[in-house]
Amino acid sequence: MFDKLKIVEKAKKTKTGQYVTSEEVLESLRHKHPVVEKILEHRGLKKLLGTYIDALPLLINPRTGRVHTSFNQTVTATGRLSSSNPNLQNIPIRDENGKEIRKAFIPDEGCLFFSADYSQIELRIMAHLSEDKNMIDAFLSNHDIHAATAAKIYKIDLKDVDSDMRRKAKTANFGIIYGISVFGLAERMNVDRKEAKELIDGYFETYPGVKAYMDKSIQVAQEKGYVETIFHRKRFLPDINSRNAVVRGYAERNAINAPIQGSAADIIKVAMARIYQRFQAEGIQAKMILQVHDELNFSVPVNEKERVEEIVIEEMEKAYRMHVPLKADCGWGKNWLEAH
Repeated sequence: MFDKLKIVEKAKKTKTGQYVTSEEVLESLRHKHPVVEKILEHRGLKKLLGTYIDALPLLINPRTGRVHTSFNQTVTATGRLSSSNPNLQNIPIRDENGKEIRKAFIPDEGCLFFSADYSQIELRIMAHLSEDKNMIDAFLSNHDIHAATAAKIYKIDLKDVDSDMRRKAKTANFGIIYGISVFGLAERMNVDRKEAKELIDGYFETYPGVKAYMDKSIQVAQEKGYVETIFHRKRFLPDINSRNAVVRGYAERNAINAPIQGSAADIIKVAMARIYQRFQAEGIQAKMILQVHDELNFSVPVNEKERVEEIVIEEMEKAYRMHVPLKADCGWGKNWLEAH
């Protein structure tokens, strides 16, 4: 690829002189030659085969006929649940081939698979915490938040936002609230640093409350040594005043990120508990079978379909009252892929 095809003039090498062929490097070379696409595709399929297709059937419990994961309440620093042995929270969703794995996850006999997930919950929490008027107005108007962000940044009408503008705004929305740098955004979007800087500057001009919130979060962490979620759960940051700029920078990003991601984790746990209580009170036979961060999955008897959807969406959307509404989307199917 590098010696014979010479797809780049100066290929990256390791200290031992070997060519670097990491996924990140190959992704940047994808457009250089068709063989790069094939290598990436082969690697992806090999991972699917080894990690899921061959591995998951071996983990089926012979007594129950099911795969059982363990949910860990106190492993992640943000308060999110994690899943292990096996990890069922990392079943692919974005990759077209990987998504097919989800077809293997089915409900009980006579039941349907029901999936409900929060829509843009972390951005909604950012709007709530920052009290930024423009971001709050976008959600209250039920606008596409990424298109609305693009319209503000590029100073155009919402109807004139094209797919490329929306894509860049989406990357900015999710990256900037976690303290991404100009360099990091440029790398992620495959643009030069000048354009990335203009995008970040435009973002903070559009949402000044977000910038103020980020600065305040870091300041609070420096003073108290911790930040809190909306339920007042603390995330301690012992390195927030470190003299090492890299270590301190990581802690500062966590000061911004932890209240957002941690609050999302708290909210869905409240929803889970309330859904369970409603099911118990009404004698509903549906079972919650899997939580994947912002998403809840259920096995639901056909005759309970309408009632379960009502309860789940109601409890998810009223789990916590914010300046902007919580919104949950849902779907039904014969398996996880169809329902999501």
